[in-house]
Amino acid sequence: MTVLTFDWPKPPLNANQRLHWAKKANLTRLVRNSTAIRAFHLGTAEHITVQLTWVVTDKRRRDSDNIYPTFKAMCDGLVDAGIVPDDTPEYMDKRAPFIRHEPGGTAHLELEVTVTT
Repeated sequence: MTVLTFDWPKPPLNANQRLHWAKKANLTRLVRNSTAIRAFHLGTAEHITVQLTWVVTDKRRRDSDNIYPTFKAMCDGLVDAGIVPDDTPEYMDKRAPFIRHEPGGTAHLELEVTVTT
């Protein structure tokens, strides 16, 4: 298992945003490219399991379903890095995003990638 860490205090994309298409495209490209760069060293795999965790420092209510757009772009970034040929279930098992509370820490995102061949 490998954990890719992103120093974003909140997901760049969420389901509640109403962004202009060009702004959304730029953020999607940022997430995809950042993921591809961090994951490139993993090499290729026949099948992987991925899960996104948003680490937060306060106890405000958050809905983990809202971070799916960031998760989707990260999965596309893994494909861009050549880890797997596609992000379909044949090659990638996507676990539901999770929000973890860590008081006193720094908010960030973690993408857990496990080779499951």
